[in-house]
Amino acid sequence: MKPPSDRGKVAVAEPAAVPATVQTDPPRGTIAEWAITILLLLFGTTTLVQAFVIPTGSMEDTLLIGDHLLVDKLAYAPSGSVSKYILPYEEPRHGDIIVFRYPVDISQTFVKRTIGVPGDHIKIINQQVYRNGVKLNEPYVYHKNPYPDSFRDNFPSSEPNLMLSDPAREMLANNVVNGEVVVPPNSFFAMGDNRDNSLDSRYWGFVPRENIIGKPLIIYWSYDANTESLASSSVHTLVQHFIDLGEHFFTKTRWNRTFRLIHGYHSDN
Repeated sequence: MKPPSDRGKVAVAEPAAVPATVQTDPPRGTIAEWAITILLLLFGTTTLVQAFVIPTGSMEDTLLIGDHLLVDKLAYAPSGSVSKYILPYEEPRHGDIIVFRYPVDISQTFVKRTIGVPGDHIKIINQQVYRNGVKLNEPYVYHKNPYPDSFRDNFPSSEPNLMLSDPAREMLANNVVNGEVVVPPNSFFAMGDNRDNSLDSRYWGFVPRENIIGKPLIIYWSYDANTESLASSSVHTLVQHFIDLGEHFFTKTRWNRTFRLIHGYHSDN
């Protein structure tokens, strides 16, 4: 069996509890987020903000193929002795959407949701994620594949039924306690919202803290394109993509997604 299809390279361009109430991110309200967005647009450089495009469907329906994002590179940047008091540095939180260098190949960039932070115990039973013994309320998750998969749907208790990367094998060998993956220091467990079609921490292990680039801030443009046109580097594909843009820019642009702010999902869990 092949792993879920998710090349994920971003071009330049994660007993049942009562569902928790969604909370806004305390450090950044809507007005503050828009203010930061405008400042980054006006004065940002690649040090502060970077443009990316989503080439695969692993984060559907939160992020769609063809969503063009601005990523806040300042949010998770290492804090200095002085700057930590004046700049909005933070650590990735449960439910945050993060952009990071793929641990198996750092030339690729992935976008996933943070499911586990250091010290968390993670397991999946019948497609339901449990963190520290509590079943998560995940309204952002979609299950689009009707066919069961033992390893994908019951993790890490089921035996892998496909070839895993070396970091994933190390994770299963060294970080499983009582049927749960324990997230080590300076690492994060991340998964895609399109849970049945996401190449994520189940298959390649933890996200090292130093691999995290930032958090998506805003969708500045969304265009209905396919993975091949966005992820391929062939000249022919690029030419076809530009021709498609010229012919269908207005009809295939998803205008309702333009300038949409991107939020994580934070609950009381």
